Amino acid sequence: GIKWDPIDTDFSYPPQWERLWFLILTSSFFLTLVWFYFWWEVHNDYDEINWFLYNRMGYWSDWSIPILVTTAAGFTYITMLLILALCHIAVGQQMNLHWLHKIGLVTTLITTVVTMSSIAQLWDDEWEMVFISLQATAPFLHIGALAAVTALSWLVAGQFARTEKPTSQMLMFTAYLAVVVALYLVPLTISSPCIMEKKALGPKPAILGHRGAPMLAPEHTLMSFQKAVEQKVYGVQADVVLSYDGVPFLMHDKTLRRTTNVEEVFPERAYEHSSMFNWTDLEKLNAGEWFLRNDPFWTAGSLSRADYLEAANQSVCKLEDMLEVIKDNTSLILNFQDLPAAHPYYSTYINITLETILASGIQQQSVMWLPDTERQLVRQVAPGFQQTSGLKLDAERLREKGIVKLNLRYTKVTNEDVRDYAMANLSVNLYTVNEPWLFSILWCAGVPSVTSDSSHVLRKVPFPIWLMPPDEYHLIWITSDLISFLVIVGVFIFQKWRLGSIRTYNPEQIMLSAAVRRSSQDVKIMKEKLIFSEINNGVETTDELSFCSENGY
Repeated sequence: GIKWDPIDTDFSYPPQWERLWFLILTSSFFLTLVWFYFWWEVHNDYDEINWFLYNRMGYWSDWSIPILVTTAAGFTYITMLLILALCHIAVGQQMNLHWLHKIGLVTTLITTVVTMSSIAQLWDDEWEMVFISLQATAPFLHIGALAAVTALSWLVAGQFARTEKPTSQMLMFTAYLAVVVALYLVPLTISSPCIMEKKALGPKPAILGHRGAPMLAPEHTLMSFQKAVEQKVYGVQADVVLSYDGVPFLMHDKTLRRTTNVEEVFPERAYEHSSMFNWTDLEKLNAGEWFLRNDPFWTAGSLSRADYLEAANQSVCKLEDMLEVIKDNTSLILNFQDLPAAHPYYSTYINITLETILASGIQQQSVMWLPDTERQLVRQVAPGFQQTSGLKLDAERLREKGIVKLNLRYTKVTNEDVRDYAMANLSVNLYTVNEPWLFSILWCAGVPSVTSDSSHVLRKVPFPIWLMPPDEYHLIWITSDLISFLVIVGVFIFQKWRLGSIRTYNPEQIMLSAAVRRSSQDVKIMKEKLIFSEINNGVETTDELSFCSENGY
């Protein structure tokens, strides 16, 4: 893909174009690296991303894996091209990309830029994940980057030794030195809650099942909440809707299309709001087959035969039935969908839901009431409910509103916010936390509780994935920098000694040395060029001419 022609001294493009293509290649490498890192780290939110795309396109498809595979392939392709280019630079040869690779390089670069821009416009909140993930990965990425830049010193030192112009040498050395020094000082900007003394680590965050246990059973079904209780979670989260005839049931989406077979049973009503169905109609729907068909978390294949059959026969779940399952030992976060104005219980659905909750016998202190609608009424009817807010406000305003708990997305809260709310005696629950590394970061930050799709995974995390005392981290940082510095200095000295005494060859000599598999006629032509070049440079001794005296010349 990157070729060198040892005979033709007229290259297909001048050196400035070669530098331009190398710049494009390097830029593509860093962009694809950032995109690959981003898409790998947002694994925590793959289900949210698929749901987001489902709402925009109207049909369910798992886009996470195709995007991840495509990103990995593009990154690998660009990396291989860059390695080949660096190898050519290391031996003093000129890079010459094949036109197919030029097309592939530009296509990869444009695709990456367009995709990153689209994510930034459609879902800019997700980019916060990158900064959060760096709290877990930055110390290790720093070591990796340090090793890469140190290894690169061999190429830089070689080019430095070959370059004859002092100005070029100074520019090259200054640029490389700036990168190295910046990398040495990067740890000054690294802030991770897991760089702390072990004795300062707080208790493990409580885990609430998001819509039950949606990785083990279809979300918002009775089976899902039974699985959550079996996992001994602290609580569960549920979304409540009121049917057209006044029965509270559980459903997250506005329509029934994603999680039921409404398109088969009631095709003409598939796009109606779920609250516009009578309970007798809702009972006819299957709420489990979609889980086995779409496999949103790639867990359906791991179900036992009994669980598989049970999941396939799940139906829409009443709030009353769910409360019966969880009322003894489990807390509950309740959220509500807004009903259409034409709904017959539009103005009284809060009252009906409250009656259902209180009639179940669940302790009022176990209920975290999230909706802002009719809070005053809720306080009068159920004074024991924990008033919970989904809005990030300052502590003083929250206390004025009687809020004792917050339920926020994990990207909306900083470590400082968690400490400030804790000092104001406000508890914070963050959603949706699925990955152990993210759970570990929030644990180190002192988050009291999290809502998770993977409660069965997080409950098995006995300790943060990594925890490092500050003194130990500083020792690793300084030691790594010193080792890197000594290696770089040694490489520059060795390369200067190795290449400094080698006389400068003209282009014909360099190309002759590379003419390994050319025809004898081509080689003779090059030798002839070399002899006349040497003569023109004033070389007259037989010893020097004998450098190319084979074949009778």
